[in-house]
Amino acid sequence: MGDFDSHFDGETLFDALSAAARKYDDGRPVVEDAIGGSITYKRLMTGARILGSKLSKLTQKGEIVPVLLPNANAVAATFIGLQSAGRIPAMLNYSAGPSVVVSACQTVQARIVIASRKFVEKAELEKTVEALEAAGLEMIWLEDVAEKINSLDKVVGLLLRNQPLTRSDPEGRALILFTSGSEGLPKAVVLSHRNILSNCSQIENRIDFTSKDKLFNVLPVFHSFGMTGGLILPLLFGVRLYLYPSPLHYKQIPQAIAKSKPTILFGTDTFLTGYARTAKDSDFDTLRLVVAGAEAVRDETRKNWRDRFNTQVLEGFGMTEAAPVVAVNTPEENRPGTVGKLLPGLEARLDPVDGIAEGGRLHVRGPNVMMGYIRAEKPGVLEPVPEGWHDSGDIVTIDEDGFVKIRGRVKRFAKIAGEMVSLGAIENLASDLWPDSDHAVVSIPDKRKGERIVLVTTEKDAQRDDLLAASRKNGLSDLMVPANIVYTEAVPVLGTGKIDYHKAREYALDKLSSSTSA
Repeated sequence: MGDFDSHFDGETLFDALSAAARKYDDGRPVVEDAIGGSITYKRLMTGARILGSKLSKLTQKGEIVPVLLPNANAVAATFIGLQSAGRIPAMLNYSAGPSVVVSACQTVQARIVIASRKFVEKAELEKTVEALEAAGLEMIWLEDVAEKINSLDKVVGLLLRNQPLTRSDPEGRALILFTSGSEGLPKAVVLSHRNILSNCSQIENRIDFTSKDKLFNVLPVFHSFGMTGGLILPLLFGVRLYLYPSPLHYKQIPQAIAKSKPTILFGTDTFLTGYARTAKDSDFDTLRLVVAGAEAVRDETRKNWRDRFNTQVLEGFGMTEAAPVVAVNTPEENRPGTVGKLLPGLEARLDPVDGIAEGGRLHVRGPNVMMGYIRAEKPGVLEPVPEGWHDSGDIVTIDEDGFVKIRGRVKRFAKIAGEMVSLGAIENLASDLWPDSDHAVVSIPDKRKGERIVLVTTEKDAQRDDLLAASRKNGLSDLMVPANIVYTEAVPVLGTGKIDYHKAREYALDKLSSSTSA
């Protein structure tokens, strides 16, 4: 893809954020949250400086500090405060359950966790906190830190708000996020200042937004898209930000959007479908741009948002390891069914995969590709990316115009009677047939065929014969038709908005084993 000039060469995240605060601060709120708080750049940077100063007394420079906070003003101030102090925030997925959260902290050899008592109580995370304390981690409560802030702290914080407490290396560690852990324990993804700032610059190179825009962010900040796209990117470019604590509030979010009047929304297909179901036609009147990632966007979703809300849904593609955005469609260059073109500065390599004729396994290299992983098996040990090439695990095609089409994850293919079958393609088939229901397709062991495909669906009337007829009509193989259909009231979803295939598979196995033993 050639060289790419980032706006932020040689800068740290704190440098870039303080420059944005000086440039864009016009006295209006830059961050709002669902509990009614709103803060200007001045207040945000002052609060961050004060917090950073307090937290630096409890930690060492370069220490990894896990953060257990929701999308709210406090998480923005905490994140920037840790950047100012030269500490590395590790954003914890509080929806993942106590053992996974503890494992994440142990992987990065953390000593303390920053949290809020009010949040723990509201989100019912008491068991997670108990597990963290039982594992020897110390909880630092923001409420306790706030009580110790005196008037001298406030004056110093205000005067020195745009200066870092300590200098950091732009090529050094800036942030740690965790993979979803759907295939075992989560891995820590280590991102540098350069990785994140390059990605923000790459996105800004493709998508047009200004300080007149306002972004409504429902994606949690432990999600890479929620952190880079939903917190850092808007603050860097003066885009006002509304932080919403949970993407799963399908009834409340359309009302909150109607009230806060944003121009941009980031989401996933699952979330956009849920919001459309409960929204009034006028709720999304102010939106000019909706960008969806994390899972394939269905034609039905695009059509629904276009027809009802006069809004174009643009599909993008990313991975935590690339800070996260890799490709995105734009209003000017949009090819539905693809995830758009690779961002500037990224190189791609497609490696052949046995049994798959079209496309290859995508490897990416570029300024936004992570420093490396830290794995649970080797706590604290950074495993660099071999020659800078990250193996995405996705099978893709890239057409002559440069548009990338995702064929599926390598792990989301099943071998049935010797043929590789895409589980994602089967989900699309079910979605086309029953667009108002949710579907997850999983494979389970089969003594005769090696693997068997199961559709887990919220469609009560789903019949295998209907799928068979649809697959034949589309000229698809009968192997694409699931052997079993299992009904569920709700398809399990991870906190990031992706389908939880691990839970869906366990549910299918449980249902099928109980029906055969009945």
